[in-house]
Amino acid sequence: MAVIIKAPSKYIQGQGELANLGLHAKKLGSKFFLLASANTRNRIGEAFTQSLAKENKEFVFCAFGGQCSKAEIARVMEECSRAGGDVIVGAGGGKVIDTAKAAADNLNLPVIIVPTVASNDAPCSGIAVIYNDEGIVVKAQFTQRDPDLVLVDTEIIAKAPARLFSAGLGDALATWFEARAAHASGARSMARGQCSNTALKMARLCYDLLLSDGVQALEDVKKGQCSQALENAVEASIFLSGLGFESGGLAAAHAVNDGLAHLPQTKGMYHGEKVAFGVLVQLALEKAPQDELKQVMGFMKATGLPMTLAQLGIAGAPAEEDIRKVAEAACVPTQSTKNLPFPVSLDDVYKAILEADRLGRQYN
Repeated sequence: MAVIIKAPSKYIQGQGELANLGLHAKKLGSKFFLLASANTRNRIGEAFTQSLAKENKEFVFCAFGGQCSKAEIARVMEECSRAGGDVIVGAGGGKVIDTAKAAADNLNLPVIIVPTVASNDAPCSGIAVIYNDEGIVVKAQFTQRDPDLVLVDTEIIAKAPARLFSAGLGDALATWFEARAAHASGARSMARGQCSNTALKMARLCYDLLLSDGVQALEDVKKGQCSQALENAVEASIFLSGLGFESGGLAAAHAVNDGLAHLPQTKGMYHGEKVAFGVLVQLALEKAPQDELKQVMGFMKATGLPMTLAQLGIAGAPAEEDIRKVAEAACVPTQSTKNLPFPVSLDDVYKAILEADRLGRQYN
């Protein structure tokens, strides 16, 4: 199997960069179709329109329906075609971003991603995770190419809710451990090739930047301030994590996240928060050394990431039936648990979930 690396055509990050969107995107089209929530439009709409107006570009707004589902993607495609849009812009969090990517791919249009929160690593990848109305993953759409432009205005990111930023750190935390596992097993990555040495090193750099700057960056977000720590952490959680997971590979952490979605108790948790707990589960499966466990748990505690089942909303003594349901969903043949470099059974995952919970409770 060949090594394959995927990445957006252009990645731009910096304070106030939304003002330059028109300049960066002027060759992509003439009529920009903006998919965003009403709240996001209120936050960035004026800067967005002024930036495009400088380049004599038109734009039309489409309100996001709230879920990246097949029905929502079809609706966005219809709206875009009716409006005559020739570029789709997805602005907001992970689900609106994935909807924009899927719709643009189906219509064979360029797509621009403008994340307004650093809550996950969706912006840089050519993958759209599609859910049903209950919020359970039904499929992943692999787009023909990664986004044509990803523009991250860190002034906007700094003013987003701190919990969303923390969730993004949790999603990025998995990048190194999952790519390391996929590289060791020779598993196929989301880019449909083996993890390259380059992708592995990027995944490691992601982890190193999280450890050096993640905690300070979160404190700066709580104050609404841009800083070098914030720039470094955003580069890790959006750019490096996006390239690292797509070209490096996934393993048990994301599989456990998907499994947790089957429990209604976890419905209020963000993707990155469940992935972070999945990292602990994967480390329990790998029988990771104590030093590594302490380092990971220290980071999780300092950034407010859930380390126990109770913190995920599963109060009291967890029901065996519930935990086995999570383990079963994490072990279906299509899940990434199989990318670990050793055989893993449903019972192994069940025990690892309980062990991760025990470790988290003990550490807290």
